Amino acid sequence: MRPKVTVPAVRSSKRGRASPALVMLTAYDTPGARIADAAGVDMILVGDSLANNVLGLADTLQVDIGVMAHHVAAVGRASTRALVIGDMPWLSYHVSVEDTIRNAATLVRAGAQAVKLEGGRARVPMIEALLATEIPVMGHLGLTPQSVNAMGGYKVQAKDADAADELVEDAMAIAAAGCFAMVLEGVPDVVAARVTAEVDVPTIGIGAGAGCDGQVLVFHDLLGLGVGPVPKFVRRYADLASLAVEAVSTWADDVRSGAFPSDAETYHLPAEPGPGGH
Repeated sequence: MRPKVTVPAVRSSKRGRASPALVMLTAYDTPGARIADAAGVDMILVGDSLANNVLGLADTLQVDIGVMAHHVAAVGRASTRALVIGDMPWLSYHVSVEDTIRNAATLVRAGAQAVKLEGGRARVPMIEALLATEIPVMGHLGLTPQSVNAMGGYKVQAKDADAADELVEDAMAIAAAGCFAMVLEGVPDVVAARVTAEVDVPTIGIGAGAGCDGQVLVFHDLLGLGVGPVPKFVRRYADLASLAVEAVSTWADDVRSGAFPSDAETYHLPAEPGPGGH
């Protein structure tokens, strides 16, 4: 049996040190976590992307710490080998250090072994405070979904030299503050490769090219369970939504035709004893 994935093990997994690429997948409930873990992923991110993928909301700004803790607890009950990381939702780490620690502790008590937050240099005080409280932190730079309104939509970031330099400085700052890894989302591959070379902690790419130390995708995107078009960086490995619709449709037809339930799928009273029986 492979050992439990730990924060120190992830932190030491730079590909330049001959480590294989890290694999992270989102999951939002116990069945999803069990599937991800059985498939051998290294990290499970209980992402605030559950807003879009599970709750039918327009963006990630609609979920709070209570919702996130509810889903972290569901994933935690799967008792996975993978490292469980809880996403800190919008406004759970923006107001004060005290709020940040309290909210992160809520996720840890629910079952997370680490937390993830978005942003660069502005988040350094929060990162340092969390680490002082013994809560490991993963960073997130580039296209940060909680900044969708400030960015004017979900757009590729760091496309010019100045923005790329800013991203590198942010990455170096949060690495120096103690993040054990960082997600790079929606940035050109050359910029992500530059960040990966500059920082001594692993980078986990999503829409950031193959030069990162690992990759992450959303569970529903990978398995074809989402609705509508997917981003360019998504590769669908299955179309489970179509399979599920087909299965439910077949069952519904069987119900309407009387083919379900069959005699074998029905409980019966014990047979009455015959004449002279006991």
